[in-house]
Amino acid sequence: MSDNQLSKDTIGGRNLVKPSVYGGVVIILAVLPLFMKSPYWIHVFILTFIYIVVTVSFRAIAISGQFHLAHAAFMGVGAYLAGMASKWFGWPPWLTIPLAALATAGIGMLIGYPFARLRALYFALGSLFFGLTIVNIIIAAKDWTGGWPGLTGIKPLISGASKIHYYYFFLGLTSLCLAALYRFEFSRIGINLKAIAQSYMVASSVGINEAFYRILALGVGCFFAGLAGATYAHYYLLLSWTSFNLAATLWIVMYLIIGGKDHFAGPIIGTAILIMVPEFARELKEYVPFISAAMLLIVIFIMPKGLAGLPQLIKSRFLERREEPRPQVRASSMLSERKPE
Repeated sequence: MSDNQLSKDTIGGRNLVKPSVYGGVVIILAVLPLFMKSPYWIHVFILTFIYIVVTVSFRAIAISGQFHLAHAAFMGVGAYLAGMASKWFGWPPWLTIPLAALATAGIGMLIGYPFARLRALYFALGSLFFGLTIVNIIIAAKDWTGGWPGLTGIKPLISGASKIHYYYFFLGLTSLCLAALYRFEFSRIGINLKAIAQSYMVASSVGINEAFYRILALGVGCFFAGLAGATYAHYYLLLSWTSFNLAATLWIVMYLIIGGKDHFAGPIIGTAILIMVPEFARELKEYVPFISAAMLLIVIFIMPKGLAGLPQLIKSRFLERREEPRPQVRASSMLSERKPE
């Protein structure tokens, strides 16, 4: 077998590994409710599914080199649009959810257009400003949004359904969203976004329209954030602005960084760990912010690629130790050092 054929087979094999791993995880999650008797734990898994979509959609924007500090606010846009359409107009969830997601994407692209050429810190500050504005609008428009107490009277997603039905719905929705976002990242669009993040000047010099692709990434990220928010509204049936403020966005950023921003699986791992692990030690739940901050510092200084990059880090350290040269003493030098008798 030739080297080229071997390399093709190796690359093909690696491409087949990831879908098989993700498929295996989905199968495990599909049979997991058969062994869970507590509705609370099913609720925790549902919450994890929702925030996995939100965090991975945040990464879809971050791969262009931009940090969108209004992502939780745009999740709130989708949630409140779906909730208000359900309460005030009586629209069914199957209509409010896609319309809210599309409207959130449109608002995100419209707001992002004048700031498309802002980069790094300036874009983060601009998005932070709009995130705070959205939260203040939700509080001020109390006749429609419920204001400080929150919005109630939202129709349920599945009438008369149990937690198990919601679990499988969100598992299926999360799987579809992750498949779409994975395809987006590893398409030509995703490659262009990563090129812009590496060097926007070089990317522009080869004909990549920086502003267009960044607005497109913002639209895609906001679409999935709005979709998650709309389904969140029809699941919780109660909305509060505190779920979509700056603190919520900072938690999303922490999910991404601790999980690993350079890996597609990073936000999935980070979200699952930071949401579910505190539930196993509920007596320490009040210390979760301190534990999360400690994990963030450990990741920054020891594991810069996050938890998703930990296997690669261990492998590289192991190979470095194996390749360390052992001290050798030449026989000629030993003979030269011996004194004549």
